[in-house]
Order: sequence, then C-alpha cells, then structure tokens
Amino acid sequence: MATAELELVKVEKIYQSRKSSTRALTAIDLSVRPREFVSIIGQSGCGKTTLLRILAGLIKPTSGEVRAEGRSLWSGESRDKDAVSKLGLVFQEANLFPWYSVEENIALPLKLRGVDKATRKERAHELCRLVGLLGFEQSYPRELSGGMRQRTAIARALSYRPGVLLLDEPFGALDALTRDKMNLELQRIAEATAATVVLVTHSINEAVFLADRVVLLTPRPGRIRSVTEVPFPRPRQVDLQTLPEFQNIARELRHQLDEKSDG
Repeated sequence: MATAELELVKVEKIYQSRKSSTRALTAIDLSVRPREFVSIIGQSGCGKTTLLRILAGLIKPTSGEVRAEGRSLWSGESRDKDAVSKLGLVFQEANLFPWYSVEENIALPLKLRGVDKATRKERAHELCRLVGLLGFEQSYPRELSGGMRQRTAIARALSYRPGVLLLDEPFGALDALTRDKMNLELQRIAEATAATVVLVTHSINEAVFLADRVVLLTPRPGRIRSVTEVPFPRPRQVDLQTLPEFQNIARELRHQLDEKSDG
C-alpha cells in the first residue's frame, strides 16, 4: 500500500475562551493517498474549515498528530517548515494583491523564497498556460472575472510545486455555469500536476463529481460519519451528474447529511 500523503491521527480541536470551551473536532482519523482527490462535506459549523486549516498547518490541533509524507507538521509549538512546504492552500476568496499583476501574484511565493526574477517569470508563464490565463499575465485582479481570479489563486498555490493542494470552498462565490467550468478545470489541473487534493465544499454534487472519496463530517463536534468511494473513471464530464449512479451517491450523502448526529 502506498505511503499516505496526508494523515490525521486521533485529531481533536478545542477552542478555549475565557468563559467556555468549544469542541470543534474530535477523534479524526484520515489517510489521504498520493494523487488522491478527497472532498470533505458537512453541515455549516461542523468543523470542515478547521479541519482543512489543521491539514495546512495553520492551526495546531489540541491533540493528535498531522503528518505530510510521514513527517509531523508540528514539533511542540513549532511547525516543520519542510513538511508545510509540501502544502498549497486556496481559499474561497482569491486574496490577490490588487497592485500586483497576475504574473506577479502567481510568482509571489517564489519571490518570498528568494527565487531569481527570470525563474519566477518563467514559472508564472508556465502556470498561466496550465490554468488557462495566457495573455492575461500583465492584467490586474480588478480586470479579471471571478473565475479568472480563482485560476490565479490556484496557480499561485502551485507555484512552488507542492505535493498537496488544499482548497476551502474555492468556487463557492461563483455562478453555477462558471462553477461547473472551474470544476472541470480543477480536475484537469489535478491530473496535469499529479497533485493530491483535499477540497472542502458545501456542494454535494461538486464533492462527488471531483472526488475519489467523499468524507462526511457530523455536526459539531465534527467526527467522520462516513467515507464514500466514488467509482467513476476519469476524466469526468458535467453530464455525469445526470446518471442514476451519480444521483444515488449524492442522494445517500444528502440523507446522511440531514440526519441528526449520533453523538
């Protein structure tokens, strides 16, 4: 069996305030294989974004361990920079710098790593080709559509060649047609880069369409309610969602999502 690209082992997260504590996640065990695409769904407030931020090394779990390629992300209160460097993160908002061009936004992580200008420019051009932004390298975020801004954000996350791409509702603010198009693009990009992908989404159809496995979290405190294998071959087309087999998987997940927590 292939070594896991990402692992969560008995992960728990409790948020403390002066007057109370909130248990966001409990008893999370999850292993993500190399090149696998995993979607995470659950009701609002179940801890999906907290889970993704823990995977990204942005939040330290209260207990348990997070590993990237077998290396723990944390040693005491310190993050392992080499382990975290294998991870790329994309949020719902593209969070582009408005005073930087597309090319400069994409190359920014490389600039922060001390990569020379010529190499940064070459890598940005390569990524513009990959995500369908050729001809827009010198454009500014205000001149781009929402989908193009998210393409830029994905390209930026890929700039330093992370092995894992973590996405938190990246297409949630887009209209339905643009979202379908971006799902196809994300599928293509994941295949082209051989990246391992973990996607948080509120959309059951999006989760099933993109994923090899769909992880469903219970209401807070979030724990894994089910893991559903998605058997459809790739590449997948949007029309897949009209097939009875697809609809059966989505219907069962929706049923589980609507059920009350056992805990």
